[in-house]
Formats: sequence, structure tokens, C-alpha cells
Amino acid sequence: MIYIGIDIAKFTHFASVVNSDGEVLIKPFSFENSRKGFDLLLSKIKDFDKSNCLVGLESTGHYGDNLIYFLFNENYKIGLINAIQTNSLRNTNIRKTKNDKIDTFLIAKCISLGNYSLIKQKDIEIIKLRTLCRFREDVIFHQTKLKVQYVNCLDQIFLELYHFFKGNLHLKTCYELLRKYSSPEIIAHTRIDALTNILHRNSRGHYSYNDAIILKDLAKHSIGVNNPAISIQIKYLIEQLDLLKEQINGIDNNIKEIMDKLDNPILTVPGIGYILGAMIISEIGDIKRFSNSHKLIAYAGIDPSVRQFGNFNASTTRISKRGSSHLRYAIYRASFLLVYNNDVIYKYYTTKRSQGKSHTNALGHVAGKLTRIILKLLTENTVFSLS
Repeated sequence: MIYIGIDIAKFTHFASVVNSDGEVLIKPFSFENSRKGFDLLLSKIKDFDKSNCLVGLESTGHYGDNLIYFLFNENYKIGLINAIQTNSLRNTNIRKTKNDKIDTFLIAKCISLGNYSLIKQKDIEIIKLRTLCRFREDVIFHQTKLKVQYVNCLDQIFLELYHFFKGNLHLKTCYELLRKYSSPEIIAHTRIDALTNILHRNSRGHYSYNDAIILKDLAKHSIGVNNPAISIQIKYLIEQLDLLKEQINGIDNNIKEIMDKLDNPILTVPGIGYILGAMIISEIGDIKRFSNSHKLIAYAGIDPSVRQFGNFNASTTRISKRGSSHLRYAIYRASFLLVYNNDVIYKYYTTKRSQGKSHTNALGHVAGKLTRIILKLLTENTVFSLS
């Protein structure tokens, strides 16, 4: 077997090639994280039989994703290893030397010992899912900031609109009204039939002629400042919010397509839909990385932290929050939904509450239970069954 160890970096990777006997076939060399660099890598290893080659890479976030896609499409077998494993091998060396060239040998040695997870088509789809889910979170975060900014603008220019729309300023009717008439002054001088038409059409008949009269009266007596700059800002904020909504819908459709391909049992858990399911499985990655539920719980950061000082042991502690924040959020959200979608979990939750535990604490217990369930589902590829 030929082992190709690659040390991943942002701009420049290093690689070396050894055989099963540990003989160095190609000394460490660098290649750019670009098409030109990838072609250089292929030219160096082209004489080796692909079926007899195993490429090893450390799991280093997104920096190696491009190379993984490239080599996978070139039909190379790829083994992904944990950086902890190479650190362990490095510590067996007396000098504990670390540099990019030496690391390529350590990675090659690690995969030769069988300490790797083989990348399959499913794993490529998981990488795509993780990228989409994290981007979706960023877009949602940006959308939330814009919504706050939009409400702040309305507080200054037309505060009374909040009560007219019963506290929901993000209705389609409100957006369409402000897109056309972006200040109380404009609304106050707009014909009542025009206001009635825009309210009635965009609310599917919920708002009528009488509501238009009320709105016009509110606009005439509004305490808002007459600032055209804020009116312009509101119109542009609505346009940006429309764009972000369209983008989120597009991301959701792409996530759904990938989830349908994977046909993952996570979707059989009550309350977990495409988005939450995608967040959970994409952050977990290869479930074989976790030999037991304690490791997965720790990775999600929902394990209790330890507080000990001499003979003192804390009786109550918070969760560690040391793992993946994305996975932790998804599991807690899924736990909340599961409580109201499964009788067994609801009884478990209420039992914890009856023991004097707070809602958050009880939900934390549910999250731990759900994590153990997820491990079983993904490991055995079986459907959810808890009744």
C-alpha cells in the first residue's frame, strides 16, 4: 500500500509519500492551495496505482475541503484523521519536533496504522450540508440585525404603526405599505381607496376600508419625526430583507435536496425537520468518530463541567459549552420540540421538573437523552422508536 500524507494549511500544503515498509518514495514537497498546486500533486503521484493508494489528511476545518473534493473526484481513497492522533505520535518522539514536512510523515504513519475515517460520497454531501447550514446561520443573523434596524427606524418615524399591526411589523402587508408609502406624512396625504387597496390585497382581505381610515388618522396625528432620510432607509431595509428571505428559501431547498439523497434516520425523530436534521448530522460528521455517547455529548458541549477544590465537590454545575456551538444549539432546539412531540420524552421532562429542576436544567437532561438516541440512530441506521 502507498500512503500519501498531506499537511493542510490555508495557502500552501505539504505532502510526502511512503510505502507499507516505511520507505520514503517521495520526499516532502509543497504545493499551493490552487488548481495549479493540485495539478502539481497529481503529477507527483501519477505513477502510483490509485487502487493501491491511500491519501491521509488531518481534519482541519474548511481549509482541506477543496482538496478533498478534488482528490475524491479523481477517484483517490481519502482517510481523514484527528489532529489528536498525530499529536500522540509526535509525543512518542523524544524531541517532539513539529513542522509541515515532518507532519506529512506522521499523517502517513497514522493512516498506515488504520487510524482514519474513509471519505465516502455520503461524507462529501455532509461537507456540503455543513457549509450550507453555517451559511444559513450567518444569513439569519444578518436578517435579524436588519429587522432590529428596521424596527428602530419605525420607532422614530411612525411609532403608532406598531399598534396598528398588533406588534408584528414584519407582516407582508406592513412591508408592502411602507415600500410604497414610507412615512406617515405620505400616508396621511394618500387617497383612502389607495390605502384600502394595498391593505386589503396584501392581507388577503384581513384589513378593510375602516382599517384604512384608522391608519390614515394615525398618520395625520403621528408623533414621529419628519425625516426623509429615515424613510429612504426603511425602503432599502425592506428590499434587503426581501433578498435575504429569498436567499434563505434557496438555501433551504438545497439542504432539502441533499437530505433527501442521504435518507438519514435523523428525520424520523419527532420535531426534527430538514434544517435541524441537517445541522445535527453535518456537525457530527462521521458518527464512527464517537465510540460512546459520552464522547458525543462532550463534543456537543452539553456535558456537566467539573468543579472540585480539595475536598469540595460542587453539587450543581453548568454545562461545559466546550464543543460545537452549532451542534449544541441544534440539539437543544430539537430537544425542546421533542418534549412536545413525544409522550415518553414529555413524561421524562415533567419528571425532572417535579424533582425541582428548572426548565433549562430539565431540558439539558432531555438533550443528553436525545444525544444518546441520535448516536444509536446514526450508528445502527435505524428509525426512531420510543413509545
